[in-house]
Amino acid sequence: MKKIILTLIAALGLLSGAQAAEGGIAWDKAPNRTNDTASLQNGAKLFVNYCLNCHSAAFMRYNRLQDIGLTEQQIKDNLLFTTDKVGETMKSAIDPRQAKEWFGGNPPDLTVIARSRAGHGGTGADYLYTFLRTFYRDDTKATGWNNLAFPNVGMPHVLWQLQGDRRPIFEEQQSHGHPIQVFKGWEQITAGTMSPLQYDQAVGDLVNYLQWMGEPAQNTRVRVGVWVLIFLGVFTVIAWRLNAAFWKDVK
Repeated sequence: MKKIILTLIAALGLLSGAQAAEGGIAWDKAPNRTNDTASLQNGAKLFVNYCLNCHSAAFMRYNRLQDIGLTEQQIKDNLLFTTDKVGETMKSAIDPRQAKEWFGGNPPDLTVIARSRAGHGGTGADYLYTFLRTFYRDDTKATGWNNLAFPNVGMPHVLWQLQGDRRPIFEEQQSHGHPIQVFKGWEQITAGTMSPLQYDQAVGDLVNYLQWMGEPAQNTRVRVGVWVLIFLGVFTVIAWRLNAAFWKDVK
């Protein structure tokens, strides 16, 4: 029995070492600003310009963007670049067969991506916020890119011109008697069109939009829920006092 336990411990140590060597890192906390109209509008613009070329949002209609303060004319003028109509869903024009050949698989639909990627490391928004900020050049990959949050990802870094080229810095440490590579930071190789702070804010806006798109009615649901709880609280006090008044003369 003792031998089995020691074998399991060693296996877990090797597994954790392998994961660290692949570059898995803790997720950063994403800004939660789904009530910020300006952030959502900028996120929608980034989504249409950089994500919709390959990824669809097949359960989201363009006209639903009116919920974040855009008019129908603004949607037509700024976010519709094809023959799509404002009432149609956000579908990508990429050929699935070509996508599989280029990336190894068809890019997933992003309608509920922020809800589906939640895990032990945090929320789906936290994962996306970390993922979009941890790309780095890797000439051994077909796309020329790799990612610390999703090692060996098949997706290229579509926002690289905004962020620039960076190189991750690792430090070798010992874990359970095995060497592992621990992520320590970034070295900027070439500058992007945005500063690091501006890029983080832009990614935060994009993630806010993806989070909102997964459930456009979430803010209304929360707002209504608060009023329902307040009503139930007030009604409970009234019912309690009525009960006391009704039974006060009963012995």
